[in-house]
Amino acid sequence: MPLVYWPPSISAASTARWCSHHICGRPEQDHKERPPMDQENVSATLTIAAPAASVFVVLADPATHAAIDGTGWVQEAVDRAPLTGTGQIFRMAMYHADHPNGDYQVANKVQVLDPPRAISWLTGQEKEDGRLEFGGWFWRYDLAPLGPSETEVTLTYDWSAVPQSVREYLRFPPFEPDHLINSLHHLAGLVSGR
Repeated sequence: MPLVYWPPSISAASTARWCSHHICGRPEQDHKERPPMDQENVSATLTIAAPAASVFVVLADPATHAAIDGTGWVQEAVDRAPLTGTGQIFRMAMYHADHPNGDYQVANKVQVLDPPRAISWLTGQEKEDGRLEFGGWFWRYDLAPLGPSETEVTLTYDWSAVPQSVREYLRFPPFEPDHLINSLHHLAGLVSGR
């Protein structure tokens, strides 16, 4: 679920320096499993031994997102209220050891909320003046019941609306290919533990 989204106090030059040494700026040979340059989304699918409604409840609870995250960047929910409608904003505390500030915060805006079939959110940041700015990427979970106690869950990360100016210094996706399937396995563990 995470995405490195630099706070407004971090300049593009500073970000470019950070990226030149990290995942968004590594030479292409380090990313053999990354999607082709013209691909603008990645997905993973896993069958979870639980009804779709049970899976959806976990996904709609921001307090579970740190445990679902496959990268370890999501730390905790700042806004802990369950997700109940499109347009709802929920903030997450993040940490990345190589991020210029280490700790940072993202603001997410619910795009799709269709219980128990789909949930999606845009990721961005809150500017100093309180305005929200979104980077053009979103996370989406699609749930397809396979019977009363199994659900096929597809997690998609889509960066098709990221402006070229951001693509010049951040590589997409900003995580390794196994992040999505790791997140789905974490989700399965959370759902089975309830």
